[in-house]
Amino acid sequence: MGLFNKFKDIFKKSNIDDIKVYDQGLSKTRKTFFDRLNVLNSKYKKLTDEYFEELENILIMADIGVNTVMDFMDRLRDRVKKENITDTSMLNEIIIDELFIIYVDEGVISSKLNYNDNGPTVILFVGVNGVGKTTTIAKIAHQMISEGKKVLLIAGDTFRAGAVEQIIEWGNKIGAKVASGKIDADPSSVIYDGLKVALDEEYDCVLIDTAGRLQNKVNLMNELAKINKVIGNIIPDAPHETMLVIDATTGQNGISQAKSFKEATNVTGIVLTKLDGTAKGGIVLGIKEAVNIPVKYIGLGEKVDDLKPFDIEKYIYGLFKEMVE
Repeated sequence: MGLFNKFKDIFKKSNIDDIKVYDQGLSKTRKTFFDRLNVLNSKYKKLTDEYFEELENILIMADIGVNTVMDFMDRLRDRVKKENITDTSMLNEIIIDELFIIYVDEGVISSKLNYNDNGPTVILFVGVNGVGKTTTIAKIAHQMISEGKKVLLIAGDTFRAGAVEQIIEWGNKIGAKVASGKIDADPSSVIYDGLKVALDEEYDCVLIDTAGRLQNKVNLMNELAKINKVIGNIIPDAPHETMLVIDATTGQNGISQAKSFKEATNVTGIVLTKLDGTAKGGIVLGIKEAVNIPVKYIGLGEKVDDLKPFDIEKYIYGLFKEMVE
């Protein structure tokens, strides 16, 4: 049970504010999952096939992902047999251990941003409308500015009414310059001009907003290919990150978006917004299973500081706090 004890030690030493945000942001998922698990453990004192079937359904309902759940259940049964466990009350530690191991075993991929050592780091943000893409850009920019970085925002969404005004308003709030063009201007042209500014004025980071369209995959692929070509021509090897923003409350629809955007462009990281607004916080594990792209940020509240770099250990704690304590 080494991982279980490791979690306890980590949470004692971790940043208290971060732990609180994970704790509060995942409270809906934790309450729903833990309540169902308590009912299950009250119903079955001994481990039976019926117990395992009901546990499997609970995990699937949390949007963890069917394949991940099947893998988890196989591992759980193996450990129960190997360690000769018969009592349901003894399973909590193993559940935490095995979910953590599955996430890591599927590929140890970094949740940290890939910064460019030579010149500005360019991060392209993609996603459908309404997922909180512009707000996410502003929150990440705010974090970068607080770390002493010089940040430029580029208003590459020239189609949605109010998109340019929204990012300019955010820029004013957080103290970031915004490069923008006319409404309905060619996004690639706006991005080109913005990157020139970034080079001329020696910005550390450039965060680029894009239009949120997915209705026509061919058009999406063509537009993103054009944008990527423009970016790469001005700053070789850029963009250094392509972040897909997904609304966690959309559940399986969000996973479908991840698959579509992965086909359309080279997505390197995922931002899950509104995770505090859903009881299906297992979507983090479901997305990992579906596309094997790391979740790099999760939104755990509306405040600027509630968008957190993803940390698997704090996430597991947020889901299973009552089991750990």
